[in-house]
Amino acid sequence: MSEDPGLVRFRGRFARRGIYLLPNLLTSGALFAGFYAIVQAMNGRFEHAAVGIFVAMVLDGLDGRVARLTRTQSAFGAEYDSLSDMVAFGVAPALVMYSFALKGLGKLGWIAAFVYCAGAALRLARFNTLLDVQDKRWFQGLPSPSAAALIAGLVWVAHDNRLSGEELRWFAWALTLFAGITMVTNLRFYSGKDINLRKSVPFVVVVLIALSFVLISLDPPIVLFSLFLGYALSGYVVSLYQWHKTRSRKGLSEAQ
Repeated sequence: MSEDPGLVRFRGRFARRGIYLLPNLLTSGALFAGFYAIVQAMNGRFEHAAVGIFVAMVLDGLDGRVARLTRTQSAFGAEYDSLSDMVAFGVAPALVMYSFALKGLGKLGWIAAFVYCAGAALRLARFNTLLDVQDKRWFQGLPSPSAAALIAGLVWVAHDNRLSGEELRWFAWALTLFAGITMVTNLRFYSGKDINLRKSVPFVVVVLIALSFVLISLDPPIVLFSLFLGYALSGYVVSLYQWHKTRSRKGLSEAQ
């Protein structure tokens, strides 16, 4: 007895509209970690909030690569990932930093937090619209996970060294504005997307990766904060180098 053609078509449409479990499970984990960070900040447990943001960053880095490696990319996954990023790397860091250090600054404090949050939203919107046309090797503007790592890193360093938010409030205010504004600049930041995980690499690369884990384990808060601060400044260094190179070429051509 043959099946009803209408039922067969319905099953086909349902299958096509299904979602891939593994990458979206990782995205859900990143979303949960961002929400967890907000809750912990509200409870005054800022170290847990900072770690939550770093966990979200790791999971966010995995979901896209897992989707590409397993060929399970989908439009749903892309949209879900963007919404998760807004919570984990836009709203959560802004609220964590506001609760930790900016609350005592009054209007200046919540304005800085809003600038960061708006910068993350604009950065994500621009990334989504330029996804198919921009150079995959470079990000335009500081990626929102790296900006979130700057905020979380400072909170973690302060807590680890028994520094209160009030003692660091002006530095925290400046760093929050810096991260928010850098996200919407046209500066270029290396993306690392040209690294092919399916290809073999020299043995020394594996050794360097192992050493990097050892370095991070020595003092995770300071090492991670320093790494992401250096990455945030790298866009300005690259831009300054390109400007100097262009100016030198221009001067050379005029001299000839």
